[in-house]
Amino acid sequence: MVDHPSISGIPLVLGGNVFGWTADEDASFAILDKFYENGGRMIDTAQGYSAWVDGHVGGESETVIGKWLDSRKLRHDMRIATKTNGNGEAGGLSPIRIAEELEKSLDRLQTDYVDLYYAHRDDTATPMEEIVEGFNTLVSKGKIREVGASNFEVDRLAVNIDIAQRKSMKPFTVLQNEYNLVERNAYSPRMQKVCLDNHMAMFPYFGLAAGFLTGKYRNKADLKKGERGGLIEHLFDKGMSILPILDEVVEETGSNHASVSLAWLLAQPGITAPIASARTPDQLDSLLEATRLDLSEDQLTRLNEAGQ
Repeated sequence: MVDHPSISGIPLVLGGNVFGWTADEDASFAILDKFYENGGRMIDTAQGYSAWVDGHVGGESETVIGKWLDSRKLRHDMRIATKTNGNGEAGGLSPIRIAEELEKSLDRLQTDYVDLYYAHRDDTATPMEEIVEGFNTLVSKGKIREVGASNFEVDRLAVNIDIAQRKSMKPFTVLQNEYNLVERNAYSPRMQKVCLDNHMAMFPYFGLAAGFLTGKYRNKADLKKGERGGLIEHLFDKGMSILPILDEVVEETGSNHASVSLAWLLAQPGITAPIASARTPDQLDSLLEATRLDLSEDQLTRLNEAGQ
């Protein structure tokens, strides 16, 4: 794991994708307040949150977080991560573009730096040397502390690390790929080895598989229960073989599905902290409980095998 104090020792990252979307400003502030009061110190967002909603243009989440940080005067207590190039545009990771987009994010977040700045999606049209140099320029200016890659393939990650090392520059030090009990391909054994060998932090997103691993989706009719139902339908065939084992571990621990799912993530090699979001303050309880839940070796083995 990276040693920078901005992101080391963080057991849980609060996902900001719901802020300004399924959680309005008042609800978002209540969630953020409770997260902070319970020791939460890192928030993950992106310039593209929540551009997929009709009438939204992106930046809504950053704006809400910025207002909260300013109103509570907590900027130096919190670790803020945001991302650029969410659409994976050609040229989206050029030095000029990432610098321009960072300034917009800093304005919305009401800060002059972020602790972690991600390439949200790869940009194969821009030479990797330019990508490395562009992010390092922002590091040298004090505008970002750590550089992250999200939704990257292992070969591209390895190229970034090789170029940065040869040029004595900072490579990607953090990875944020999808990883949970159901979906494990984006953090394959090979990707895991690259992260471990290079002391990279891994913050998996969709730690609860867009809510599937909360246990509330038991048939396709249940998809109508939430606005993220469309993200879950493809998980049913594989996920339904995992839920019975998850049910067993929940009963054995006296915990809940979300806590067990996140505790499993925390026990995996190379995982620094899962990213999970909450639409209400009450939903935070199970997320926070995961950081205190120790699963047995037998329970971990059964959950591991359930996803094979």
